[in-house]
Amino acid sequence: MKIGGFKVGEYVIKREANKYYLIFDCKNCIYKSSLSEDEACRLHLVAVLQKTNPNIVVLSEVYDKIYNEQQTDMFKEITKIMQQFAAENIWGYTNLGDVKNRAEERRIGVRHRVVVSIAKDLIARDPIKAYLLCLSEIQKEKERFKEGDEEYRRGSRIYLKTLLHIRQAFEECEMIKRVRKFLAELTEIPDTTEIYRALFEAQIKPSFIGSRLLLGEESGLELLDEYTVKNTVVQIFSHPDRARNLYFIYPPEYSLSPEKYFVISKTKEIVSEYTPSKAALSSVTSSRTYFERLYETTLMEVADHYDIKLTKKELEELSEIVARYTVGYGILEILLSDRKITDVYVDSPIGEQPIYIVHSDFGQCTTNILYTEREALTLITKLRAMSGRPFDEAHPVLDYDLPDLETRVAVIGPPLAPDGVAFAFRLHKLTPWTLPQFIDVKFLTPLAAGLLSFLIDNQVTLLITGSRGSGKTSLLTACILEIPKNIRIIVQEDTLEIPVPYIKKIGFNIQRLKTKSPITAGKTETEVEPQEALRTALRLGDSAIVLGEVRSVEAITLYEAMRVGAAGNVVMGTIHGDSAYSVWDRVVNDLGVPTTSFKATDVIVTARPIRFYGSLRRHRRLVEITEVKKHWNEEPLREGGLLNLMTYEAKKDSLIFLEDSIKDSELFSKIEKTSGLSIRDIWSEIKVRAESKKYLVDLKRKHSLPEILEAESTAAAHSKLLLLKEKQIREHGSVNYNEWLSEWKKWVDTTLLKNLLKERKESHAKKKG
Repeated sequence: MKIGGFKVGEYVIKREANKYYLIFDCKNCIYKSSLSEDEACRLHLVAVLQKTNPNIVVLSEVYDKIYNEQQTDMFKEITKIMQQFAAENIWGYTNLGDVKNRAEERRIGVRHRVVVSIAKDLIARDPIKAYLLCLSEIQKEKERFKEGDEEYRRGSRIYLKTLLHIRQAFEECEMIKRVRKFLAELTEIPDTTEIYRALFEAQIKPSFIGSRLLLGEESGLELLDEYTVKNTVVQIFSHPDRARNLYFIYPPEYSLSPEKYFVISKTKEIVSEYTPSKAALSSVTSSRTYFERLYETTLMEVADHYDIKLTKKELEELSEIVARYTVGYGILEILLSDRKITDVYVDSPIGEQPIYIVHSDFGQCTTNILYTEREALTLITKLRAMSGRPFDEAHPVLDYDLPDLETRVAVIGPPLAPDGVAFAFRLHKLTPWTLPQFIDVKFLTPLAAGLLSFLIDNQVTLLITGSRGSGKTSLLTACILEIPKNIRIIVQEDTLEIPVPYIKKIGFNIQRLKTKSPITAGKTETEVEPQEALRTALRLGDSAIVLGEVRSVEAITLYEAMRVGAAGNVVMGTIHGDSAYSVWDRVVNDLGVPTTSFKATDVIVTARPIRFYGSLRRHRRLVEITEVKKHWNEEPLREGGLLNLMTYEAKKDSLIFLEDSIKDSELFSKIEKTSGLSIRDIWSEIKVRAESKKYLVDLKRKHSLPEILEAESTAAAHSKLLLLKEKQIREHGSVNYNEWLSEWKKWVDTTLLKNLLKERKESHAKKKG
């Protein structure tokens, strides 16, 4: 059976996140493949809607035209009244005139043709035109009614009742409601095509991409920021009626010309016959350039074959797009390349709600990306191949680090996630956070930074606690940069969040140990348990020990390291909690570490998200620096075992140093005895370190020079500070703290700052050139 040149049946129904997509294959269609432009498309759709009940309609050719639920519902309503008219036999003679009057026969025949045209034929191809014809016929019949005799009026009343019934059915439909509003704003009735264009503007996306971009009204939105990631425009808006900001992306692949869509589609058909091996997938970074060159060659051949002209730059751009959707991570790759994003979430059932993200500047944001189950399954297949780990009902968790994107992904599925698979991506900062950067964003005060720097240099055992997203791992990374470069550092993590390669690159002696993830089901036999790795670390020689996170039984081994002071070096780690007391409670009561061992902890630093005045926005802050005293037995809070050195005051948005705590501090007394420094000296050195951090922040703000707060610069500045101190001790046997700071500032101005400003100038000149 054919309708308007189509074979009824050239469609499929696909389910995505409890939504049914009616997808028409329009690749070989001779018509325009548009509900707004072609009545043949509308006729075909209405015919199929009589036996299907989709939520969304897609016309698929080189690119997909997607008609959303509201647009689909409008055609479903038209189909419903068509079926209603047929059931009522609205064009039956008894509904058209006085059948008892033989003089009516000719008039009934004419009326029959009109009603059939409106309620059966024209409605399927052009329902708006059918409605307008109905209005016109009502007006004409009313005029004929006025002019006719009583015999004519008897039949005319029946006919007018039928026409008014048809009109009422039309006007209860959303499409006609919008048409009436649209027509009321115009001085003359336009061609119906113009009306359809206003009502049925389709969303366009490449057919080879599953995700769709949700494009809505942007009026009333406030643009907060705009920048570019991987040739993609990112815009962030605030919405007057939503708690979350909006994070919109506009990738180039969604706005290509039809010719480019065609070339990409043909290329993807060709390259899809080649499936990258497990080895190739596991080395995506190194192979990406190879694949892009391969695709560029194929694109050029396809373009030449179909006589489509593409420049070298256009071929490169298109090859990047093909690589993104073959060996890459699809549209997620754009989000995972935006290093202002910290987390990306794809919740189940996938496709029901847009992807949402956490932005370092704007908090939690809703994106305009609707991911699909098909893409999710493709990604899971890729992750299984890359990780060598299972993912099925027996192993419903997959935890893996994406090395090419510095991102950790956790995937969950049934039966753990009953609504289907879901993803959580955590993006690691490519460069470490630094204490001056934390000062700059008000996470901590200069004095707190100086105190932490001093304590680390004096080999304390230190735990950083906080909830997820409080900044504890970032702070741990910043603390690593305070360890003198002449000390070896061993970092142990189960998920690779600390940018060890970068830290090594800027001159630190640092070794990473990767241990078994605590959440991944079906772990490989080659992975090492955390406690075994930590025991190995203690046998690797004189080193500072950094534990990414204390989670389980490795805590006992960690405290063994703390009790022996890791051969006289700093020991640091993170642990979930919200205060120093909660850390004691978890370590002792949950993880089974004896209280006597817990007292090997010197300092606990607490970070917490703060919501000022109940605001929806969360601000990360360091809220406590607490000393763990040694002379207590069972319960530290009751026996005065926890001494706050600094506490946070929300009204002042500041971390306050409690000067009275110094005289009660056992830690400062210990440092005083073991270092030969007086309390005055200790306090002076803390202030010098604090002032040095603040000075870098002041220079950054004065010169708009964020590079001076990055790890490479701050590590060099900190090393210089220590070297200048060492020089004074060697030459004078003591430290003049004012001269020390003054000499360091001079070096910063004449060397560090001068070089950075020179590099920026050269970089700007190069860009202009």
